[in-house]
Amino acid sequence: MPQSLSKILLHIVFSTKNRAKIILPELESELHAYLAEICRAHNCNAYRVGGTENHIHIACSLPRTITVSKLLEEIKTNSSKWMKSKSSKCSSFAWQSGYGVFSISQSHLQSLVHYIENQHKHHGIKSFEDELLEFFKSYQIEFDEKYVWD
Repeated sequence: MPQSLSKILLHIVFSTKNRAKIILPELESELHAYLAEICRAHNCNAYRVGGTENHIHIACSLPRTITVSKLLEEIKTNSSKWMKSKSSKCSSFAWQSGYGVFSISQSHLQSLVHYIENQHKHHGIKSFEDELLEFFKSYQIEFDEKYVWD
C-alpha cells in the first residue's frame, strides 16, 4: 500500500486529583471547549468533550502522528495550567496521574457522544467511581483497585 491510513477512535476518561469536585460550573463548558481545542491542535477530531465537577470524558480520533500517552500529557498539562489561570479557586487544580483509554468502533461513536452529553444526568444516579469500574469490566481490563484511585 503506497500510503498509510488509519481511523482510531478513543474514549478517554480521567478525573481531578483525588476526584476533587473542583471543576467550577462557570468554567465547565469553557474547559470542555479548551480540551477540544488541544485535541484539534494535535490533529485529533474531538467529537465530544464532557464530564462533571470531578472528571472528563473525551470522544476523539487518534492520528498516526501522536501516541495516546503524549496526547494525554498535552491535554492534562495544558488544561491544568489553563484552569489555574482562570480562577483563584482553582489555584491548586490538578488532574489524577493516570487515565483510562478505550477503543471504540465507528458504529458506537454516536452512542458515546450521547453518553458524554448526558453526564450530569447520568451522575445523578451513579458515581464516577462506579462508572469507571463498569468501564473496566465492560472492556475486560484487569486492574487492582488499590492502584486506580489517587
